[in-house]
Amino acid sequence: MRTVAERFVHALAEHNRADLLGVLAPDVDFRGMTPGRFWEAGTAEDLVDGVLFHWIDAHDVVRQVLALDRDWMVDREHVSYRFSVHTPDGHHLVEQQAYLMVDDGRIAWLRMMCSGFRKVD
Repeated sequence: MRTVAERFVHALAEHNRADLLGVLAPDVDFRGMTPGRFWEAGTAEDLVDGVLFHWIDAHDVVRQVLALDRDWMVDREHVSYRFSVHTPDGHHLVEQQAYLMVDDGRIAWLRMMCSGFRKVD
């Protein structure tokens, strides 16, 4: 059985809105950073539609979850993962790091940092 963090990663890779909303608390506290911008969201819908689906949009196809590691930092779970992604621009690798806290089986607090899409020739 997958953990909440693993379910989040796979739902993101599969671009599965329903599963993402199911794993996030409705009032999730989110902060994130990509190479060019800081992001914030206070609801699951804002996080999915306004952030995550902006980072990996409908034209991007995650071909494979290449790595997924989990550990604990006292009361917060740490998850890191790497995706192989095909975009209209070609093949890329994307790596993200996240710290999260789960409440009642859903992610209630989430901090993420993204490497950006790194083109693979």
